[in-house]
Amino acid sequence: MRIRPSHLAVTALASLFAFNTAWADEVQVAVAANFTAPIQAIAKDFEKDTGHKLVAAYGATGQFYAQIKNGAPFEVFLAADDSTPKKLEDEKEIVPGSRFTYAIGTLALWSAEEGYVDAKGEVLKKNEFKHLSIANPKAAPYGLAATQVLDKLKLTEATKGKIVEGQNITQAFQFVSTGNAELGFVALSQIYKDGKVTNGSAWIVPANLHDPIRQDAVILNKGKDNAAAKALVEYLKGPKAAAVIKSYGYEL
Repeated sequence: MRIRPSHLAVTALASLFAFNTAWADEVQVAVAANFTAPIQAIAKDFEKDTGHKLVAAYGATGQFYAQIKNGAPFEVFLAADDSTPKKLEDEKEIVPGSRFTYAIGTLALWSAEEGYVDAKGEVLKKNEFKHLSIANPKAAPYGLAATQVLDKLKLTEATKGKIVEGQNITQAFQFVSTGNAELGFVALSQIYKDGKVTNGSAWIVPANLHDPIRQDAVILNKGKDNAAAKALVEYLKGPKAAAVIKSYGYEL
């Protein structure tokens, strides 16, 4: 004899499935490349604590802006600056009131070689290197900050022929890590964890040598009805996320 589940049991299972589906949403997030490691760490706790799933894409802030304007399916945007989210806000592309600063970034001059970069950045002034890696200053705020440092130190002309540009801060980092450039300007978060530089040698660039790198987050219009988008923004403001963000060398 074939045993059929009772109508009540089927209804209960269907209701449970519907409840879980409604509760556990997915959020599509555009993440500035410098914030790759922190958001990956935060995502684990976020998913465990809320049940929501975070799906991230990484890249340059300027490129994400163009993609968002062309209809990309992102629901939350974690930028590497505050001007791009403000521009999107002015253009009515975000949920009103959702913009906030989630981190203040730090720039570092880094070499994969131990002892190559001194603690005061004098290696830059000596100008004995062949290649200096930076992110594209038109698309990546950390790249713009790097050009401001060179300008402030009156090294723009001296280093002009040595600059190797990455599309974003990840590529700028890769040029140095693979030895294609002896040193480069990277995000401190790429080489720093729990109070120390994790490999190679670095000069943490003083904040007064470039404009502040205030990194803003927004909920984009595509995420206005997504519970996971709202939950992520709230989570980024909480103590667990703050501890992770600080551990990678960001200020809050």
